[in-house]
Amino acid sequence: MDSIRVRYAPSPTGQPHLGNVRTALFNWLFARRYGGKFVVRIEDTDQERAVDGVVDAILESLRWLELDWDEGPDADGPYGPYVQSQRLGIYHEATDRLISAGNAYRCYCTRERLDELRKANRANNAPNPGYDGHCRNLTQADLRDQEGNHTPHTVRFVMPDQGETELVDLIRGDVSWDNALLDDFVILKSDGFPTYHLANVLDDHLMEISHVLRAEEWLSSTPRHLQLYGALGYEPPLFGHLPMILGPDRSKLSKRHGATALLEYRDAGYLSEAMVNFMALLGWSLDDKTDVISREELAQVFSLDQVGKSGAIFDTERLLWMNGVYIRGLEPDELARRAYPFVREELPSLSRAPGPEELARVMPLLQERLKTLRDAPDMASYFFRDDLEYDASLLVPKGMERDAAASALHGAHRTLVNLHDFSAAALEESLRTLTGELEVSGRQLFGALRVATTGRTAAPPLFETMEALGRERCLKRIHRACEMLEAG
Repeated sequence: MDSIRVRYAPSPTGQPHLGNVRTALFNWLFARRYGGKFVVRIEDTDQERAVDGVVDAILESLRWLELDWDEGPDADGPYGPYVQSQRLGIYHEATDRLISAGNAYRCYCTRERLDELRKANRANNAPNPGYDGHCRNLTQADLRDQEGNHTPHTVRFVMPDQGETELVDLIRGDVSWDNALLDDFVILKSDGFPTYHLANVLDDHLMEISHVLRAEEWLSSTPRHLQLYGALGYEPPLFGHLPMILGPDRSKLSKRHGATALLEYRDAGYLSEAMVNFMALLGWSLDDKTDVISREELAQVFSLDQVGKSGAIFDTERLLWMNGVYIRGLEPDELARRAYPFVREELPSLSRAPGPEELARVMPLLQERLKTLRDAPDMASYFFRDDLEYDASLLVPKGMERDAAASALHGAHRTLVNLHDFSAAALEESLRTLTGELEVSGRQLFGALRVATTGRTAAPPLFETMEALGRERCLKRIHRACEMLEAG
């Protein structure tokens, strides 16, 4: 392919969500696949809706997913993003050119008039329910009066009244729009800021964007953009509109389906590798059988040919499963490093604070059962508590009486006191022998020991867990369990 330049251009009007960042990922993958450039541009021209802190969240989301960008206004780097509110002179100059060429005009209609027009259009089922072109035909005298009175105004682009605007979309194929159904739209607002339409077109041209890959919701804006390109004398980029992300009921993804801010997934304990893999498969696929594919592999095989037209279904269970796959693929030291911040949050409720190295020693016991990093504090807590809290009735396995359970635990305590090798293998050999001596089943003895040593009825393999806990803690916990049973 020729030189590829793509961009991710979010508006800071809300926290970046999964669907929004999926667009960034597809652009990044496309650039990396073909040796192109990936540009980040903050489209903050809607000043009324801009939310403090969102730009930081956008950039933090990209950094978390390791979606690095290639340039910015600071030529010396590290690159910040381009920011449209810092480029107002560019948009004003282009607006003046469009007005001078007769491709745009100042509109003095008040908000009240526009509201009444919309109501009337809806009531009359108007074929073109937008602006009626009232100010397109103002006389020079009218214009002088308005200017003399300093009447607030916007600037609107003149859409053609006839013909069609056509597009060959990279994903959807041939698309066309009837120009007569498209109204004259605002390109410069009364506050002096450009609308999305003008700023988007100008910046894509000036930044030499070759491919605009964006969400399907922007498809309806494309005829306006193509007309702007023509009026400005610019060659438009190639367009590809990505499929929507839908909830399991095939409705538009919403918070009830899990459409939360992307960084909430990070804070919930999802791995960035799993999120990249999961998002890549929302609308794209390598084949009909590959589910797990790394960021590096994606960057080698991604192609627009494999992006579908129909909506992609968001499946939280699939994401959770995929996260577990990536957790199990980490080395224990690396897993402990990533889980440590979550465990550290829970330190006030633990008797003693484990360090990363100590956490790494127990990670192999937890790794198979972890679904998210957020599970780690609870699963690891009994390794670091001095006292466990649980109901004494849990110490009595099915088919045993309370006295029998206490007797079995006393027997285990005596065995372990005299056991010199506290390895998992030695523990298993000694305790299995004990079941025969006590005439109890392994299920019964080991079930009572599991609760006594961990406070849980379900835990990692018993003997490996006891080895990790160590002789002193195991004996202390078993002794306490016996006291709880004997206390009635």
